Amino acid sequence: MRAIILGIVILFPFLTIAQTTTINYTESTADFPNPERGFYRYSSTHSDSYAPLNAATLAGYRSLHTPFSAGYDIYSTLVYRVFYLDDFTSSAISSSYLSSVQADFDAARTAGVKLIVRFAYTDNVDGSTCASWICPPYGDASKSWVLQHINQIKPYLVSNKDVIALVQFGFIGTWGEGYYTDYFGDASQSPYILTATNWDDRTEVLNAYLDAVPTDRMIQVRYPQAKQKAIYGNAAPTTSAAVSSAQAYDETNISRIGHHNDCYLASYTDFGTYNNYGPPSSFADTTNLKPYVTDDSRYVVVGGETCSEYAPFDNCATDGGYADTEMRRLHYSYLNSQYNNAVNNGWVGSCLDDVKKNLGYRLVLENGTYTNEAQPGQTISIDFNIKNVGYAAPYNPRGIEIILRNTATAALYFAELNTDPRFWLTGSHNVNEALCLPVDIPTGNYDLLLNLPDVDYRLYARPEYSIQLANNGIWEPATGYNSLGHTLTINNSATGMVCNTETVFQTQSTILPVELISFEAKGKEQHIDITWQTASETQHKGFFLERSTNGKDFTSIKWIEGTGDSYSLKAYHVVDEQVLPDSDYYYRLVQTDWDGTQETSQIRAARINKAMTLDWQIQPNPANQQLNIRFRHSLEEDATLHIINSNGQTLLDVPLQGAPTFRMDIEDWPSGLYYIRLMNRSFTETKLFIKE
Repeated sequence: MRAIILGIVILFPFLTIAQTTTINYTESTADFPNPERGFYRYSSTHSDSYAPLNAATLAGYRSLHTPFSAGYDIYSTLVYRVFYLDDFTSSAISSSYLSSVQADFDAARTAGVKLIVRFAYTDNVDGSTCASWICPPYGDASKSWVLQHINQIKPYLVSNKDVIALVQFGFIGTWGEGYYTDYFGDASQSPYILTATNWDDRTEVLNAYLDAVPTDRMIQVRYPQAKQKAIYGNAAPTTSAAVSSAQAYDETNISRIGHHNDCYLASYTDFGTYNNYGPPSSFADTTNLKPYVTDDSRYVVVGGETCSEYAPFDNCATDGGYADTEMRRLHYSYLNSQYNNAVNNGWVGSCLDDVKKNLGYRLVLENGTYTNEAQPGQTISIDFNIKNVGYAAPYNPRGIEIILRNTATAALYFAELNTDPRFWLTGSHNVNEALCLPVDIPTGNYDLLLNLPDVDYRLYARPEYSIQLANNGIWEPATGYNSLGHTLTINNSATGMVCNTETVFQTQSTILPVELISFEAKGKEQHIDITWQTASETQHKGFFLERSTNGKDFTSIKWIEGTGDSYSLKAYHVVDEQVLPDSDYYYRLVQTDWDGTQETSQIRAARINKAMTLDWQIQPNPANQQLNIRFRHSLEEDATLHIINSNGQTLLDVPLQGAPTFRMDIEDWPSGLYYIRLMNRSFTETKLFIKE
C-alpha cells in the first residue's frame, strides 16, 4: 500500500505551474535474491579431476533452498569458485583446463548468477611429516610460475567480467590464503614473520593480478596488512590510511583492493586475520587493523566465512556476541552458507533472518514526489528518498535510470540519473533531478519506473542481474524494473520548448557505455597498426586517435566515426605511416559521445620494427677464432646472413631469427678480407670483416 499526497510546485525556467504527487512506499520484510550479495554457495575443482559447474544447478540456487549442513534456507546469487592448479605448479596451465574454466563462466551466465573467483594450487593439509596438523612443503608455486599463470588467465577474466562479482588474491599458500607457503614467507615457522622481501614478492604478484583483472572489478586480500604493504610499501605500519571517499571507485589500486576473512569471529584475532606479521616482529594488532578495515570497507568489498566456534564472540548480539553487529561495522556483503555451520546454525532463531536480508545492500524506497502532467520539451521532477538498511553499499558499477513506459503502446523512454548507488551506505539518500521530455515524444500516459541494471551489455536486460527494491508491490520480475506507482500524462499542447542542460529521455538506454575490450598498437616494417574493439556503444559519436612522442603531450591525428548505438562487437583499424625509425610512439583514444562527454583510454606504445633489424655489429673485428654478430634487438622477422670471400664467392648462407647474437667458429678460415651481408625482405646491408 502507499499513501498519495497532491501538491503544487513551480518548474523553472518556463514558469509553468505543475502539479505533483507524493507517494509514501511500504517496506517489505521478505527475503529475496539480489545480485552480488548474500549467502554464497561454495564450489571447487582440481586439475586432476575437473568437476564442471552445471547451469541448471546454479540456477536452482536462486530459489529458496537448504545448503549442505545448514539449518536454514537461503536464496543465493553468488557462487564461490576455487580453481585448483595442482598439476601446474611448474608448468603452463593446459588449454583443456582453461577451456573448462571458460565453460564454468558460461554456465554462470546461463544460470543468472555471478562468481567469486579464486585460483590456488593446493588444499593439502597433510601433517604426517611433522607434529603439527600442517607442515611444509605445502605444494604452491614459485613467483615466476604464478606470474606466468596470471598472464594465461587474464583473457578469461577480461572476457567474462560480466559474471565475475569479485576476485580473491589466491595463488599463494594452501587454499590460496597466503599463509602456509613454500615460496613467499611462511609465518607459521620460526621466526614467525614475513620479511620485507616476502612482502615485495607478494605485492609484485598482487600488482600483476590487478593488471590482469578488469579495472572495475575488485581483488580481495586475506590479511588487511597485505593491502597496506601493497599501497604504501613494505615498511607500511598498521596505522596506514584506508581508502577515502575521494579515492573510492577511481580504479586505482587503493580503491580496488578489498578484504576477505576466512575465519570470521573464530578467535580474538580471527585466527590471525588481524595480526601484524612484521618485520621486525609478529603480534596481534586488532587495535589498528580492525578500525582500518572498518574505514576501508565503506568503499571496498568485504566478505568471508566462519571457521570455528568461539563463544560468545560468534553469537548474535542478542546472545552476547558480535556476529551481526560486526558484519554491519565491517560492511559485509557476503558469507559462506556451507562452512562453518557449527557457527552459522547458532544464529537460527536469533539474528540469522536479519543476516540473510542485510548482507550487502538492502534498498528501500521511502517516498517520492513526481510531476503529474507535462508537455513535450518540458522538464519533469523526480524526487525520491531511498534508504539502505543493509550492511554495505553495492560494490560494482551499477546503472540507475528512470524509465517512462507508454501505457497504451509499451514504448520505453530512458533517462540516466546522475547518482552512483555505490555511495549509498547504510542510511537514507535523496535523489532529486529534473529530466527533460523530448520534443517528439508521443502524447499519452506513461508509467514511471526505476531501473537499477547491470552495466554490462550482456546482462543489462536480464532481470536476474537488476536490483529489486525491498518494497511491497513494486517489483516487476519479468522486466527487472521497480514501479514507482505513478503515471505521468504527456499532453498535446506542445509549445516549442527545447531542453536546456537537463538529461533528456532517449529511446534507448544510455546506461551502457562505450565498452573498450581491446586496444593495441604494433610496429610493422614502415608503419604502426593501431587496432581496438568495442563490446557496446551507446550515444557514441566517435574516437579521436591521439599520438605522442614522449607519452605526455598528445596530438589528435585522426577522427574515427562511431556507430551510435550498438550491442555487438565492433572492430577498428588505423594505419599510422607518419612515423620514423628508432623512435617510440604513444597512442591513446578519446571516446566522444554526442552530448560532448569524453573518456580517455589507457596509453599504448609502439615503434616500427625495420629500424631495429638494421642495428648490428661485428665484434671483434679483426678476429681469428670466433665471428660474433650482435643485434641491438631480437629480430622480428626472418633474415639471412651471407658470408662472401674477397673473390666474390658465397661461402655460407645462414638463416637467422630471434636471437640477439650470432656466433660462428672461424679458426679454420683462411686469413683475409670477407664481406658479411645481412638481408631480409625489406633491406640489405654489407659490412667488411678481417680474419687474422
